[in-house]
Amino acid sequence: MTIRTRLTLWYAGVLFVSILLMGAVAYHEFVVEKRRDRKSSQQHEPRKDEAQEDAEDLTDILLGYGIPTALLGLGGGWLLTRKVLAPVAALTEAAARIHERNLGTPLPRSGNGDELDRLTDVFNGMTARLHGSFQRIREFTLHASHELKTPLTVLHGELEAALQDSALSLTHLERCQTQLDEVQRLAKIVDGLTLLTKADAGQVALAREPLRLDELVRDALDDAHILAQPHRVAVSLDGCEPLTISGDRHRLRQLLLNLTDNAVKYNKPGGSVTLGLRRVGDSAEFTIANTGPGIPPEELARVFDRFFRGDDSHNNEVDGCGLGLSIAQWIVTSHGGAIRMASQLGAITTVTIRLPLTGNETLDSTIKA
Repeated sequence: MTIRTRLTLWYAGVLFVSILLMGAVAYHEFVVEKRRDRKSSQQHEPRKDEAQEDAEDLTDILLGYGIPTALLGLGGGWLLTRKVLAPVAALTEAAARIHERNLGTPLPRSGNGDELDRLTDVFNGMTARLHGSFQRIREFTLHASHELKTPLTVLHGELEAALQDSALSLTHLERCQTQLDEVQRLAKIVDGLTLLTKADAGQVALAREPLRLDELVRDALDDAHILAQPHRVAVSLDGCEPLTISGDRHRLRQLLLNLTDNAVKYNKPGGSVTLGLRRVGDSAEFTIANTGPGIPPEELARVFDRFFRGDDSHNNEVDGCGLGLSIAQWIVTSHGGAIRMASQLGAITTVTIRLPLTGNETLDSTIKA
């Protein structure tokens, strides 16, 4: 039950009790007291018509004044409650729009100096502190990622040079190769963190140009064939309509390659990967499905969280750092699209992406319809 409804019911109850009290007082004044006065002055019982006349007077008072007063009170109370609670509704809607990217935007204050105004001031102080904390975390992550790049680059170069040294034994060469793989993995994590941190701070500019999404999908199909060969995974294309969108070619290619790489890695030997592109209304819908182990329902809501990896991915055979899907989500949302994942354990996992078509594509679709 809302506060407005509760206050209205309370107000109606008070009015109802007030009307009962008014009726009781009126009855006592117009009936009981008049009868007592007549008895004392005339020493006889009032006539039947006099008692009936008193009852009619009481009824006229209740009907003529009591009910209109009650209706007016209810209407006025409802309007007053609505006016008083309007700032609460506005504050609730403004607070519901707060997320990590607009913490620096203060909630509007009424300026009345009342309790709600002070509550808004408290909310603004809280969001300002959160904004400062997020900002410091982003700055730390960005600086740390930047500082890590130099030593990782040096280690990478030294290990590559060591692998070219013919004087090293086979054991040392294998150890150097393992270390090089780990350095490359760390470098990939650092690059992903740098990208996401800059994206959170709005420091990543995306190019906006018309491009054929079907061409990018066919390029991703070729990449998938190359990636799938060592894993004995079959790759197929289930439709690829010619569609044009506006976006950043480099980032969209990164998106498709990321999803294709995941579909191949998190698969079973002899499994399959299926790509598809089609028009759905005013959007281009890209799907990629694989026959992997699947994702439990309780983990589906977290697959796009940073550094999240399911239990099946915590093994030495699958390389990854848990940032790929976070980067994919950022690329999709930055292009005004949406991404979602559906999975059936032991059967199939499907990632669906929808991106808005350009004006020409939308117009052509409307004309054909």
